[in-house]
Amino acid sequence: MNFVEELEWRGMVHTIMPGTKELLEKEMVTAYLGIDPTADSLHIGHLCGVMMLRHFQRCGHKPIALVGGATGMIGDPSGKSQERNLLDEETLRHNQECIKKQLSKFLDFESDAPNRAELVNNYDWMKNFSFLDFARTVGKHITVNYMMAKESVQKRLNGEARDGLSFTEFTYQLLQGYDFLHLYETKNCKLQLGGSDQWGNITTGSELVRRTNGGEVFALTCPLITKADGGKFGKTESGNVWLDARYTSPYKFYQFWLNVSDDDAAKYIKIFTALPQDEIAALMAEQEAAPHLRPLQKRLAREVTIMVHSEAEYNAAVEASGILFGNSTSEQLHRLDEATLLAVFEGVPQFEVSRGELAAGIRAVDLLTDKAAVFPSKGEMRKTVQGGGVSVNKEKLTTFDATLSTDMLLNDKYLLVQKGKKNYFLIIAK
Repeated sequence: MNFVEELEWRGMVHTIMPGTKELLEKEMVTAYLGIDPTADSLHIGHLCGVMMLRHFQRCGHKPIALVGGATGMIGDPSGKSQERNLLDEETLRHNQECIKKQLSKFLDFESDAPNRAELVNNYDWMKNFSFLDFARTVGKHITVNYMMAKESVQKRLNGEARDGLSFTEFTYQLLQGYDFLHLYETKNCKLQLGGSDQWGNITTGSELVRRTNGGEVFALTCPLITKADGGKFGKTESGNVWLDARYTSPYKFYQFWLNVSDDDAAKYIKIFTALPQDEIAALMAEQEAAPHLRPLQKRLAREVTIMVHSEAEYNAAVEASGILFGNSTSEQLHRLDEATLLAVFEGVPQFEVSRGELAAGIRAVDLLTDKAAVFPSKGEMRKTVQGGGVSVNKEKLTTFDATLSTDMLLNDKYLLVQKGKKNYFLIIAK
């Protein structure tokens, strides 16, 4: 596979330095991509860069994931309107280990292959670098005029930031530039990958390599991913969509991809999966013939959820979706773990009831009118039950005065009540 051609048909090339394609065709190339370690999980905003590394390795080249421990302590002004919080070393090391674990699902770090992936942290070569050494080794090669001309610096200086641009952030491009020089000298790294917002920092690195020892290095950036409506990709009402199940459940992760628009699904399936071109073309034809069946969204959600989590988590997410939107069974409902149950029924009305009253057994009509206001009156509940319109834990109530007890609880804590087809209520025993 040709790396540049692979990225081009996937819509993953924004800017490419002349000579990059020719370099990749003549030798196995080492390339690096920087990852911000300010959290102990990646989110889907990182995925385009990670997929670039994945394709790079699949094409026979050697990827390096650089965790920006040193640069994460400074803060990159690119695309930011204010300085970020600075992290201590212990937090950075913890974040690095968590990030490597996630990257291992995309990249081969463990084999004996010559192009096995590596993870490095720029804190390791920056922590003992004195200011005087840095000024002599790096600072003398790059002029202030060159640095000032960068778009990220100009934006901050021209009023986008309330407090201007600190010297700390101004030096960021030199730090990132030194990463490229260090990896070029120690690992023969000749290519830097990144998002289009990093072009200014990347070219500072290539210029530093050229001015320091006359070396020639290259760069390729991917576009920043957006939604068809112009909204920010990867953000939901509850914030980022994370790769770690502690922050975004596999069910919610799956639902994010399943619910993207048709236009976005056509774009995202190229960027966020490794499916070949002919298979994606066939899926697009299916989508055009029967858009209501959403084959693109379903395949996208399947591929990304399995890649980030597992096939078992994907199957559980599909089953959980069926509980909310399909004709699922009580048995399927009982298989849900607590986190998925709460994710599926997030936002439905909840009522707390006494565990003691449930333990003793309570009539459904008393529970669902007096203890939890699912029905405004006992008469309405009786009529709805007679019409077959009330279920508890996906099993229809046949009599309005049936006894409910703690042995019916899901995860020893919840009762799921359904009124009609779409109205759910969660009763929590406390």
